[in-house]
Amino acid sequence: MNILLTNDDGIHAPGLWAMYEQIAGKHCVTVIAPDRERSAVSHGISLHETLRVRRFRGNCGYVGYAVNGTPADCVKLGLTELLDTRPDMVISGINPGSNVGVSVNYSGTVAGAREAALYGIPALAVSLNGYEGMYYEDAAAVTAMLIKKICEKGLPFGTLLNVNIPDMPKEKMAGLRITRQEVAVLSEHFEKRIDPRNGEYYWLGEDRRTFGRNPDMDGDALGQNYVSVTPIQCDATDYRTLEELRVWNTDVSGLFLPTS
Repeated sequence: MNILLTNDDGIHAPGLWAMYEQIAGKHCVTVIAPDRERSAVSHGISLHETLRVRRFRGNCGYVGYAVNGTPADCVKLGLTELLDTRPDMVISGINPGSNVGVSVNYSGTVAGAREAALYGIPALAVSLNGYEGMYYEDAAAVTAMLIKKICEKGLPFGTLLNVNIPDMPKEKMAGLRITRQEVAVLSEHFEKRIDPRNGEYYWLGEDRRTFGRNPDMDGDALGQNYVSVTPIQCDATDYRTLEELRVWNTDVSGLFLPTS
């Protein structure tokens, strides 16, 4: 199987190469990743900046493409220009730090997979819960099992899987839960500081995420040491409200009738 591998932490990131090592023996893997960290860029693409690509060779002989753009740029450029063959799957990660709840909206890791889903290619966004990155290899092994299952079952057009994995040996993980995305607002703050020229600036402080006990929610399941797998759709339409708005349209249609 042909797999495109990307991330938002840059082509040097250890999680990326742990994933490569896990799957390269069984699949044809092409790495196209940002040339530097691009965390929290969401689904941004480069419109006012030229994209440049350079061949990259890692210390262990890995070869890939480094792009001076976002994860979405990397996937888009790979699918339309760099790859001779359309990939059968795109994997974005492994990202240090979870991408659950509202963080999904900001994540460059998730955006890399979402870009692939927009092209109808099965895709996974994979994140590790924590920044120590002690068990990337275990997370990669879990992801490899999901890859096999996707090969068997497939994914609907425009749907990706957001996968979050505890940073621990897979033997100690509680299991796997199919979850939904939680949309509770994070506890955030900005630190106001003064620069050497006595000017004010603001620095976004770290959110203090607290997990609950509902194993059907992505963050809660992860907090209980489950692998959380959440299907995410590219179609962001709220279909329930869509029907309500159609009733609104009937009520306000007179506003658009010509007056005599």
